[in-house]
Amino acid sequence: MARIAGIDLPKHKRGVIGLTYIFGIGRSTAERILNEAGIDHSVKVDAWDDDQLTKIRTIINELKVEGALRSETQLNIKRLVDINCYRGMRHRNGLPVRGQRTKTNCRTRKGKRKTVANKKKATKM
Repeated sequence: MARIAGIDLPKHKRGVIGLTYIFGIGRSTAERILNEAGIDHSVKVDAWDDDQLTKIRTIINELKVEGALRSETQLNIKRLVDINCYRGMRHRNGLPVRGQRTKTNCRTRKGKRKTVANKKKATKM
């Protein structure tokens, strides 16, 4: 089993897909990494030999991935919250940050709906 940047890559997936399991590496970055290492994109992860793994590790060590990238993202969000900008306030309140509508949708950010019962109006006699 290939272990890169503290992540166990799935053995039976192609190399391009397997590298995307690392936080901070998407499809295009994975393709670029494999091109630099000189590895075919269709080769499965368990077919990589030690030389290929070391080439991939050295390329990935130059990138900011996993823990360093997560901490940088959290620090950026904390900075926005601290300076009380609009985006920071949206983060603090748990609302969508990038201009999405909130009257409908955005259940991922707002959470499950809580039903509020209506008061019955007293009838006048």
